[in-house]
Amino acid sequence: MSQNNTPCLTLPVKLTAPVLKYTFVDLTGANATAAAYSHGVAMTDGAIGEVIPVVVLGTAPVIASAAIAKGAKVEVAAAGKAATIAAGIAVARAMEAAAAANQIIEVLLLPN
Repeated sequence: MSQNNTPCLTLPVKLTAPVLKYTFVDLTGANATAAAYSHGVAMTDGAIGEVIPVVVLGTAPVIASAAIAKGAKVEVAAAGKAATIAAGIAVARAMEAAAAANQIIEVLLLPN
C-alpha cells in the first residue's frame, strides 16, 4: 500500500539490536516489545551500533502483522510490526487499511 508519511519530529536512535525499516522501536534502540510502549518508527534498516532516524511525531509507514481496518487504534505486535489494538498500549491510529500481513500502511503516531 502506502509509503507516505508526514513526520513532524524525527530523532536519531543508536541501535542495540538489528531493526527493520518501518517497524516500531523503543528507547533502548531495539524493536518495541509486543503490546508495549513505542518510541517511534524506524525509517531505515539498521544494525547494532548504527544510528538511524526514528519518526516520533506525525505520520509514518509501518508494516502490518495482520489485517488492520482504516481508523483502528494500533499496538505493537511481534518484531515491531503493527496490529489492531487488543490488550496493549495504543501507539498509533491507522490512516489506511491493511488487507493482510506485511503490507505497509500509514499511521498517525499517538503519544504514549
